[in-house]
Amino acid sequence: MNGNNKKTVLSGIQPSGHLCIGNYLGAIRNWVALQDSHNCIFLVVDLHALTVRQVPSELRNRCLSFVAQYMACGIDPEKSLIVIQSHVSQHAELHWILNTLTYMGELNRMTQFKDKAGKHEDNINAGLFTYPVLMAADILIYQADLVPVGHDQKQHLELARNIAQRFNTRYSETFIVPDGLIPKVGARIMSLQAPERKMSKSDENLNNLIALLDPPDVIVRKIKRAVTDSGSEILFDEKRPGITNLLNIYLSLSGQTKEAVEEHFIGKQYSELKSELSERVVEFLKPIQRQYSELMQDKAYLNSILKKGADTARYLAQKTISKVYRKVGFVPYKR
Repeated sequence: MNGNNKKTVLSGIQPSGHLCIGNYLGAIRNWVALQDSHNCIFLVVDLHALTVRQVPSELRNRCLSFVAQYMACGIDPEKSLIVIQSHVSQHAELHWILNTLTYMGELNRMTQFKDKAGKHEDNINAGLFTYPVLMAADILIYQADLVPVGHDQKQHLELARNIAQRFNTRYSETFIVPDGLIPKVGARIMSLQAPERKMSKSDENLNNLIALLDPPDVIVRKIKRAVTDSGSEILFDEKRPGITNLLNIYLSLSGQTKEAVEEHFIGKQYSELKSELSERVVEFLKPIQRQYSELMQDKAYLNSILKKGADTARYLAQKTISKVYRKVGFVPYKR
């Protein structure tokens, strides 16, 4: 995979909740577009998921489900590596080394730790605290050049950069210092019921999100109940986040310009926007859901894709971890 001149892109999603249209429009759609121009590695980060209490059987099923959803959305295993994080033990090995180079003060400043600790006050574990270091290991183990980042991940990427530079300074050049990749086209889709915050696949209130696997009647009901704003004109307006969010979803799926979308809805009511948006979302998700269903009926094929991904990923990761172990002074293991 590293035998060409393409840059390596690394990204992943934690297998929690329900992959939603926000994940697709904000991330996965851009992943699909990168596959021909970059070496792409897409992870299902199940080690990260353990920072929150999990039901083991449900976690296993969600991991396979996420892999199938990646592929149904257009991630091609012939072009990209699809990898379950726990299948590559070098993630955890590098995590420990990087922990010894990360300062408590740096982790104390992580805003996501504060947010997650507030949501899980009965389970503020050490893994939740060192989560960003494992994220750094995920990136650095593959010598990734680029990491697609949204606003909420910029702080974690900066930590990964700092750790890489710190290791390189202390032990000599070892890691590529990754850059953030800001997508040219990326929609920030907001919650249907609380449009002042981002749509989250892990939201406990399922009415806040449109899951990629939601059946048509559920999609129609959720959009019908979506929060709008006072006023009657259907326009993009930051002061009216509810209607703007619905328009952004419509815009992202239609491929039209903002001006064309606004012109289309001149003189129409909110109910007409919701009806048209529901129809557009349902039609858009149909082929994804059909492909997902076919993939989930062929677990042997899914597992073969994961084996292929893990085998290649382990090869790449072992090259890095061997170099790291030598530089920090470990005695080499003679096979």
